[in-house]
Amino acid sequence: MIYITGDTHGSFNRIADFCRENHTTKEDILIILGDAGINYHRGYMDIMKKDFLAELPITLLCIHGNHEQRPSTIPTYTEQEWHGGIVYAEKEYPNILFAKDGEVYDLDGQKAIAIGGAYSIDKMYRIMYGYGWWEDEQPSDEIKRYVEKQLGERDWKIDVVLSHTVPLKYEPTEVFLPGVDQSRVDKSTEEWLGKIEERLQYRKWYCGHYHTEKEVGRVRMMFEEIERFY
Repeated sequence: MIYITGDTHGSFNRIADFCRENHTTKEDILIILGDAGINYHRGYMDIMKKDFLAELPITLLCIHGNHEQRPSTIPTYTEQEWHGGIVYAEKEYPNILFAKDGEVYDLDGQKAIAIGGAYSIDKMYRIMYGYGWWEDEQPSDEIKRYVEKQLGERDWKIDVVLSHTVPLKYEPTEVFLPGVDQSRVDKSTEEWLGKIEERLQYRKWYCGHYHTEKEVGRVRMMFEEIERFY
């Protein structure tokens, strides 16, 4: 079985409960739509989280968010092939996988492309207090070219998009924090995703980031709910 959920930010009790209630195994997959929070503290706290997740009877596929370091920049991660695409994994934690942006995975016959990253509105707060923040949180020009190349090779047709943030026109403005000046928020990733969405023929688009549950047409924003992946 394949399941999907939104941001976890390093808190996995609901996933542990889900695994117990649904009698999952390591053959089952749970997609986390960014901000898993597994590579955030860069130390013992991350190791504790990974040790906990390693014992869960499920395999995680994590999309890159904006509250975690890219695994490609962490020496303990290596690339490996998985379901027709490339993922990052650590030898000690083979059930914790991170999608590589632009890779296309075969998930029960559905072709799904991973497009991670977003801008952090709490960037200055995290820098000020020494919390994790990384300049490469948003997709680089190189990543964008690779994503577009992958889609172009498929005639701009894909079954599912797995992203962290949303195409700009789908932003859930009703959940925006009132104290944040949106004119100062970098929305280049959302704008780029919007251009992709206009060209792309797709069946479903899943995303996280906004800590809300909302569906607009074929776009599904997720947070704490765990659903079957179709």
